[in-house]
Amino acid sequence: MFSKFISLGDKIELQAADQALEEQTASAGKVYMSEVYDILSEDEIEIQMPMEKTKLILLPVDVEFDMIFYTSNGMYQCFGRIVDRYKSNNMYLLRVELTSNLRRYQRREFYRLRCALEMHSRDLKEDEVQTIESNMPYTLSKGLPMKESVIVDISGGGMRFLSTHCYEPGSLLYCSYHLINGAERKKYEVISRVLSSVELDNRPGTYEHRVKYYDMDPAVREEIIKFIFEEERKSRQKEKYGGKK
Repeated sequence: MFSKFISLGDKIELQAADQALEEQTASAGKVYMSEVYDILSEDEIEIQMPMEKTKLILLPVDVEFDMIFYTSNGMYQCFGRIVDRYKSNNMYLLRVELTSNLRRYQRREFYRLRCALEMHSRDLKEDEVQTIESNMPYTLSKGLPMKESVIVDISGGGMRFLSTHCYEPGSLLYCSYHLINGAERKKYEVISRVLSSVELDNRPGTYEHRVKYYDMDPAVREEIIKFIFEEERKSRQKEKYGGKK
């Protein structure tokens, strides 16, 4: 079943599944990237040892990890326990025993995280729009008035936010907000296309906007997606351990 969906070379995200690990190792809370090196059986695989820059990360043996696989047919998730670490053919490898069934995982660009994030936005000026839509290098004008709004859900492809200002569908916006990835609070400045703008029935004067990111740098998109996944994992952990004393 596993080999039907997962192939050699598929990328993997790993994060320690055991919350108690937070008190034992620096691996807790961190997300590491690896890839499938070999499929030994339907219950065991070999993966490459994760690296940060040029440093190998010695993930602990006998610890269970949440693994998300990126395949040509979408994303899949399961849990696995590292049972051995070794070097073979000049490759540093981890042998992983699968401890749950493989399940299909929602594609990240469509997964929307509910939130309440402060944001500032404005319509792009006509000359900014012309430059951006012509695919020319651009620098946005600084110091122009911005409207306050609140992001109520965010994804790797766009977001939904509330504002007392109504933006025209089809228009391009400059949006600025902060996200926390790990311990870093980082400012994001993105261009978005307005898909819809609707006044809320129960809140006259408040508009709900749906926007799609416009020509976003893939590296920035990955950072936003990483934030979403980390927040989702935190939520899953709270649900899993919330009832335990």
